[in-house]
This record gives sequence, C-alpha cells and structure tokens, in this order.
Amino acid sequence: MSRQTSGRSLAGQLPAAPGVYRFRDGDGRVLYLGRAVSLRRRVASYWGDLRGRAHLAPMVARVARVEAVVCDSAHEAAWLERNLLRAHLPPWNRSPSGGQEKEVWIRLSPSAPASGLQVVHRPSAPAASARTREFGPYLGGLQVRRAVCGLSRALPLGYAGGELSGTRHELARALGVSGAERYELVRTATAVLDRDPAAVALVLGQLSARRDEAAAALAFEFAARLQQEIEALAWVTAEQKVTTAAPDDADVCGWADGTLVRFEVRAGRLSGWSASRCAAAAARPRLAATLPGWTGFAQRNAELAARLAAYGERPPEA
Repeated sequence: MSRQTSGRSLAGQLPAAPGVYRFRDGDGRVLYLGRAVSLRRRVASYWGDLRGRAHLAPMVARVARVEAVVCDSAHEAAWLERNLLRAHLPPWNRSPSGGQEKEVWIRLSPSAPASGLQVVHRPSAPAASARTREFGPYLGGLQVRRAVCGLSRALPLGYAGGELSGTRHELARALGVSGAERYELVRTATAVLDRDPAAVALVLGQLSARRDEAAAALAFEFAARLQQEIEALAWVTAEQKVTTAAPDDADVCGWADGTLVRFEVRAGRLSGWSASRCAAAAARPRLAATLPGWTGFAQRNAELAARLAAYGERPPEA
C-alpha cells in the first residue's frame, strides 16, 4: 500500500467531528499538529490537492502514523491545539499559539448600578472577585464579544441597574425592564454561562426568533448580526474542559483493545497526550484513577487510537 493510499485510509477511520490530529514519522517523531472542525475531512485533505499548503508536501511524504483526539466542541479543539503546541512545538508547525484567538473572560456584575456583562483579558484580583463573577477562559475575543452582545440582547441586565437617567432610562422603559427583574436576569445569565442546557436553549431560542423576525421584515443585515451572535454564544457555551480556571493536576486514561491513551492535565490545562500498547491488567489502576468527568472523553479516544493502530504503525509499549 502506498503512503498516499495509507494516509487516505487512515483519514477514513477518523470521525467527522471536531478534534486535534498529529502526524508522526517512521521513527515516532511528531512532525505536525493541527485542529479541525471535521477530523476526517481535514486529515484527508493532506493526501489531496494541498493548494496553499504546498510547503507541507515534504512533511506529508514522511507521515507513517496518524493520531487524533476527538473533542466535544470546536472550542475545545482550539484550546487543546494551543495547549499542546505551547508544551511542544513540532518542526512543521510555524507558531506555538495555535491560531489567532485571544484568551478572554466574561465578567458578570450583578449589583446596581453597574450590573451587566463585560469581556476582560484577565480575571480580577481576589478582592474584586467578591463583587463580581467571572467565567472562562475562552478563546476568541471577537467571538466572545459577539456572544456577550447576544446574551445582553436577550437578557438586558445593563438596563436593570436601578436608578437610570436620560437615554438609558428611556431604553429600559422601551425594553420593559426594571430593577425588580435584575435578580432573575442575573440568575439566567449565570445559568447560561454555567452551560445549563435549558438556559442556553432558552436564550438561543429567543435570539433565533428575533433573527427570523428580522429576516421576514427584510432586515437582512440585522438578521446576519443576530446569526453571528447565535453562533458565538454556541461557541462560548459548548462543552470545553481541556482548559479551566482551576489549577488542577490529573492523569486521564482510557483503554481499548490493548491501546492505552494517557492525557496529562497540569495547572488546569490538558497539555500532554500519548498512546501506547498496554495489557488490560496494567491499565486497570490507571483507569480507576481517572476522574469520572473525563471517563467518556478518555474511553472514546482510546477506542479511536486502537482503530487507527490497526491501520497504521502500532504505538510503542507503555
């Protein structure tokens, strides 16, 4: 089987799901790491017309093994790519940043008169955090600002701040918002940013209804803006656990068909990933030590690693 045929065959084993992929040469060295919205389509593209990526052709010719991690969202894949590149930059990657997205947080101020949502580039000092709540980190400053616009549109917390004057008072009256509703708006905004499915669906449904009304009224520019806010809010509220605010350390393991996958979480960031051959008995203690919230992620990726190993070079012994 030629390397081109082998590469396409390996790509066919990948799911059409977001994630991170990695190419190794015949000596096991990592050549390149990237992320994809669809792993199958992206990896297959390296064995087709490279177009603007022609400089990667010599690297593709050296690929002996393809590895991949399936993520629960494109946002999670973006974070995982960045974490892995910052921990180790393969020779064919140009930048350790893993993209142009900025790391940001969302600050929720619940108290009048300054209640509302704000995008910030770093969390508050502990003394200030007692008066606010912050969510994140997120990747993508523009995406997060759009998400905050959409969330503020559906939940006009900034106009429920108590004493308002001038234009803000008139806008609050037009929106039908009063200070008495501030608690409920804060509660819903908190639930959305905590990724509560019902709260997220509620706000996305409100924005979708307004988008459809705007389109029906031929206000296409406003409808397009609302669609951007919907997509951005989906980005912010999608599952993402590979980078957290808590500085936790953990080893996350999954096992399938003689293949052990191990992820290293250090200071709240998943920044290491390896696969190796391992007997079931040797894997059991590592699986038992894996935190429950990670077991589905680890098992799914162990099954993928075992499937890829059956089509390519086997990973090394643990």
